[in-house]
Amino acid sequence: MSAFKRSGPPAPHRRPRPPKPPKTASGKRADPEVMDSAARESREGYRERTEAGHIAAGRQPPPRRRVDDAIRDLMVTEDQKLLQRPSDPSDFTRTDPWRVMRITSEFVEGFDALAHVTKGVTVFGSARTHPNEPQYEAAKETARLLAEAGFAIITGGGPGIMEAANHGAKLGGGVSIGCNIELPFEQGANPYVDTLINFRYFFVRKTMFIKYSDAFIIFPGGFGTLDEAFEALTLIQTGKIYQFPVVFFGRHYWAGFIRWLQTRVLTEGKISPGDMDLMLVTDDPVEAANVVIQAQKSLDHRKIQDSTGS
Repeated sequence: MSAFKRSGPPAPHRRPRPPKPPKTASGKRADPEVMDSAARESREGYRERTEAGHIAAGRQPPPRRRVDDAIRDLMVTEDQKLLQRPSDPSDFTRTDPWRVMRITSEFVEGFDALAHVTKGVTVFGSARTHPNEPQYEAAKETARLLAEAGFAIITGGGPGIMEAANHGAKLGGGVSIGCNIELPFEQGANPYVDTLINFRYFFVRKTMFIKYSDAFIIFPGGFGTLDEAFEALTLIQTGKIYQFPVVFFGRHYWAGFIRWLQTRVLTEGKISPGDMDLMLVTDDPVEAANVVIQAQKSLDHRKIQDSTGS
């Protein structure tokens, strides 16, 4: 018997399979037409949610701007102009340097308008939240308690959760601030804002939220709400700002998000165990307000100790 095994017929040559086309999170083929359509639908959905918030509160939303569809399908914002690369490199000398001056003036305007804020809390959440929903009442009550404790209430100035928080600030006799942002459509401010500041650039407005806040309270919301939450958490994680409370309000709404962070992001070592403790979760306005109040007292105590050297 031969010690060598006779090899069988050569395996047929297999052609490599063509790579599968990428798909969107909803399972659609990610070709340019689909992506362009998604961007348009996303903008329109955001507009509809904002308008729905005004209508739910019994107000007519701001009229839609008319644009020439033959030229463009939406208003070009200053953020979009800034982030576009010039088609002609020589355009830089005629556009971007002058835009820096406008950005600087916007920072100055924001600093000037908010210089009186010594204690502040920014409240984020969906513009579509109806006044009859429990989260609206919770946001209003949380803001009222914080206003009574001497905190200015800062929001994006729009309807929904933002309106609820500004309303609560008024009920609590506090300062009610709205930081509005230029969008491709008119967003409109809610009627409970005392100090309204209009921003062209998102990053300038973000600076104001961080600079004048001693806590963030994150109510159920979408991409914008998540953006602000992660902004604060990242700045705390990297030591860019001192630790302040980031309170996620609504245990049921945020449960899947927290679970994903724990079971996927933390388990794979993308964040540290301590990062999970940067987030507080509650369903109670009193608890949310007390977390902020106690954190402020602790901070004030540390400042006194530092100043006295004790």
